[in-house]
Amino acid sequence: MSYSRVASFKTVNQFQDRLRELDALIPLDAAVESGAESPLQQSLAWDGREIGNRFCILPMEGWDGTLDGKPSDLTFRRWRSFGASGAKLIWGGEAVAVRQDGRANPNQLLINQKTLKDLEGLRSVLIEEHEKCVGSVNDLVIGLQLTHSGRYARPQVGIGPLPRPVRRNSFLDRRLGIIDDSVILSDDDLKRLIDDFIDAAKLAEQAGFDFIDIKHCHGYLGHELLSSFDRPGEFGGSFENRTRFLQSIVQGVRAATSRLGLAVRLSIFDFVPFHGGSDGVGIPEETPNPVFCFGGDSSGVGVDLTEPNKFMNLLRSLNVSLVCTTAGSPYYNPHIQRPAIFPPSDGYQPPEDPLVGVARQIRATQKLKEDNADMLFVGSGYSYLQDWLPNVAQGVVRQKWVDSVGLGRMVLSYPELPRDVLSGKAMRRKKVCRTFSDCTTAPRNGMVSGCFPLDDFYRSRPEREKLKDL
Repeated sequence: MSYSRVASFKTVNQFQDRLRELDALIPLDAAVESGAESPLQQSLAWDGREIGNRFCILPMEGWDGTLDGKPSDLTFRRWRSFGASGAKLIWGGEAVAVRQDGRANPNQLLINQKTLKDLEGLRSVLIEEHEKCVGSVNDLVIGLQLTHSGRYARPQVGIGPLPRPVRRNSFLDRRLGIIDDSVILSDDDLKRLIDDFIDAAKLAEQAGFDFIDIKHCHGYLGHELLSSFDRPGEFGGSFENRTRFLQSIVQGVRAATSRLGLAVRLSIFDFVPFHGGSDGVGIPEETPNPVFCFGGDSSGVGVDLTEPNKFMNLLRSLNVSLVCTTAGSPYYNPHIQRPAIFPPSDGYQPPEDPLVGVARQIRATQKLKEDNADMLFVGSGYSYLQDWLPNVAQGVVRQKWVDSVGLGRMVLSYPELPRDVLSGKAMRRKKVCRTFSDCTTAPRNGMVSGCFPLDDFYRSRPEREKLKDL
């Protein structure tokens, strides 16, 4: 299927017309402001801290740590870029596993006593670069995303997936070679994992991080628990049981730390798995009705925010007020999670104009913000907007659809984007992410992640030629 590329829209009116044609209307400001009065320059107060502007750097997995879980030179380079970006909220910077069997790849970062000094070093270089490029760091807030990959664990070199799911799923089990219940984490396993998250949080506080993100997105363990309607025992079935894992971690971290903030990155809706049809375009798996997935409607391809709103009420009761919204999973329905016109090598062609996917995420976040105005929301899914990202970012913040705009893939090619926008500089179009998905294709094939098409540093690496072949 062919869709108009975002780069082809040369004026804001042309882009607005395309959004209207798709019924994907979202705030789009005609001119982007700079200076002290700019909506994107306004600070936010959170948990006794000041967040100096409305840009956030989202967490990413670089596949470039060491086998024992420490950051490499490539990891340090990326964190320096985060510091230089000008964004005042760093949401984790990196997905960091709380123990070995929860790593999504053999080079994912780990948090333990042996890696603690290196994680401190990542935070330090980010702060140093921010101070050098931006100035004051008093309003810079830095978190660390803690995770266990669950179903998508792949912790050992050359072994392939070693999944630790929390429930059976016929479609996803088949993709990962799961044939029985032997790999499912038991209630006792989950209780031990809760202790691991609490221990990791204590280390994150020692390393100087302002908050931790208890990851509940993208099909990983925390997220899969939210859809464990059919799991027996203490962690499945009822909403209270499906959120027991989160509640126990929050309560344990509160008791074990003194100043550490808490946040959650959440897939606020989910669809059934998709696969490529005969023409390569993504189609949903045939599933029985009704379909139950967190934040989804009974059709499996629609949104119902009843439970996500219930989740916000739970967070409020736990005194957790910072949420980063995302959707779905990069493994089984990436078009709703990271809209792109070019899929990764193992993906499918988009079944809708990616702008529809962007608008779906923005509108769902706006609805949650409207219903939970006292909480701070960071939105995701903006990179596909490309040249028009600043116009939409300003619009959604100005209209209070979201509090902060999160950037993921975009900062791999264009880390200075927030600084340029806030200072009134024109967008550097040669650095704008065009969602070629090489940053996903590379790790899916055992290579480090980076922007191989646009970043000269990665373009000169040997992986570039391998990616061309793929």
